[in-house]
Amino acid sequence: MSEAQNTESHAVSEARPIRLRDALRQARIEAADRTGVVVDLRDAEVARLEILNDALEPLFAQIPDQVDLFDRGISQGDSPRLWIDVVAHVLMGRDKRIYRFVQDTRFGRIVIAESHEVAIIVEAVTDYVARRMIEREHALVASPAPQPVVIEKPRRSRFWIFVLGFLAGALALFGLALFASLRDL
Repeated sequence: MSEAQNTESHAVSEARPIRLRDALRQARIEAADRTGVVVDLRDAEVARLEILNDALEPLFAQIPDQVDLFDRGISQGDSPRLWIDVVAHVLMGRDKRIYRFVQDTRFGRIVIAESHEVAIIVEAVTDYVARRMIEREHALVASPAPQPVVIEKPRRSRFWIFVLGFLAGALALFGLALFASLRDL
């Protein structure tokens, strides 16, 4: 065996893990590193959404208390979201630096605004909130005020009136027949 082949086989044996336990340990370390990166990315997304949430605070402070259309909050999950109301939310784009303001409709999801800048998204959310409040006002004006419910007393059934009339007619005919039979005698 030549010396070049000997060093080559020695290098190959050193590159390969000697034991399965060592290979599993190395795989676990790599998986933990990847998981750590994913957690760091998710934490960065949540932090950026919290910055936007803080920027939206003055807008939501102006909404009257009796308007209960909006339920703002950050949801944790696979993709964190800043919910504006039941159908609209802000999430981070694929590059995790761009804000995407979307609305779910019955025809699918539509993108209302998309930007790297918080101010642009705040402006888009402000326009959205204003439109929703106008829609609410129109819905309240268009629907008539509820009328008080009047409970009527149940009417007596007309069946008994019919039976009483039938009996009175039968008695009258019987009386007439009796009167006619007595007259013939």
